[in-house]
Amino acid sequence: MKTFTKEIQANLSPREAQQIFIDGNNRFVQNLKAHRDYKNQIIETSHGQYPFGVVLSCIDSRVPIEIIFDLGIGDVFNVKVAGSVINPDVLGSMEYSCKVAGSKIIVVLGHTSCGAVTAACKNVKLGNITTLLDKIKPAIINSQKNPDFILDAKDKNSVNHVAKEGIHVSIDRIRKESPILAEMEKNGEIKIVGAMYDIQTGEVEFFPW
Repeated sequence: MKTFTKEIQANLSPREAQQIFIDGNNRFVQNLKAHRDYKNQIIETSHGQYPFGVVLSCIDSRVPIEIIFDLGIGDVFNVKVAGSVINPDVLGSMEYSCKVAGSKIIVVLGHTSCGAVTAACKNVKLGNITTLLDKIKPAIINSQKNPDFILDAKDKNSVNHVAKEGIHVSIDRIRKESPILAEMEKNGEIKIVGAMYDIQTGEVEFFPW
């Protein structure tokens, strides 16, 4: 696999960028791996980087982005924060990735059995974790609007439902709190998409556009 160049990045559409993620995850699930010369990629990217996308994901150790999408050095920007929540630093990182560095897609990735979401469902209070978990609370509130939803921190389906809703909350916040990214998406320069990673199967399910 070749390292992304400025020309390749510039000619890539947001939908084509998403397909790279999809194809890479399919290889990962099938236990296949694209051939990469990491030594050469280190040399090539030392002169500049042209990542095709940026991924906001949880800090969970079971969700290593380059591995689950079978990517190489210099392919994507990584933003990691527990629960895949949004704050000004996350938004600034995304704005740099897309507006300055030319990435074509933002993937907001959640995952099953998320510890941060579980803690929010349990209403955990602990130091700075409390402030972080408050950013997940809107997902709980939105989930409870569904008459069939029952909040139960011990039930995986309940926690996963909140985690998925949290991805929608984060995407909404990106669009509302970053005029730069909202305008880029409106102009078709980028796409902001959500996805869920299953820690049991390794599969990533992308939300519909």
